[in-house]
Amino acid sequence: MAGTTAAAGRGGVRAAGGTRRRLVSQETYELVFGTVYTGLMTNVLLAVACLPLLLVAATDLAATWPLAALTAPLLGPALAAAFTVFGAFSTDGPTAVVRTFARAWRRHLRRGLAIGALATGAVVVAAVDVAFFWGRTAGAVAIPVLVTLAAGALVTAVLALAAVPEMPGARLREVLLAAVVLGARRWYLSASALLVLGLLVSVVAARPVVGLGFAAAPLLYAAWGLCRFALRPSR
Repeated sequence: MAGTTAAAGRGGVRAAGGTRRRLVSQETYELVFGTVYTGLMTNVLLAVACLPLLLVAATDLAATWPLAALTAPLLGPALAAAFTVFGAFSTDGPTAVVRTFARAWRRHLRRGLAIGALATGAVVVAAVDVAFFWGRTAGAVAIPVLVTLAAGALVTAVLALAAVPEMPGARLREVLLAAVVLGARRWYLSASALLVLGLLVSVVAARPVVGLGFAAAPLLYAAWGLCRFALRPSR
């Protein structure tokens, strides 16, 4: 009994004939460490790609919100690149994260910035209008509509960024149209993705190191999975 326990403590058990059998296979070790590496490295690359926005977010946003609006579109190509990494990971397992992210960022830079700029513009306009209607009688009707429109613009942008790697030859208008139509048709998946992103924002706001260093990739992966299901063509 003691010999069996000692053998198990060294990472395996002795089978009949004295041969040692591993409790966990080499493939399992590689998958676990590859998954952890993919998540952590994706977090690092996202932080690097969005560094100007993160620096602005660390200041008083009440005074620096124009700079935040100016740098927010950087999230577009960064998310498109991260979603490309997730797609490669789900298909082939652990992948060359840095090379995959860098290539996708360059390839989708223009469309990612355009989608990010459109979403940022919609949110800024909605926020300005909410500030205008705040405390006014008409605000009881206008503010919920404006908040809904801003949320719709955000989730449409995320859906479009998830579609960009899947539709490399499509025009931006076609990508946005697919995001709007399929996102509205499968609103429950879109709403779930928006809730996941809201959770990520709350974690980053409360604990930036934990959010950016550990929580970003898993939560974005969950949001990407929901978006990918929402974007599947109807049969």
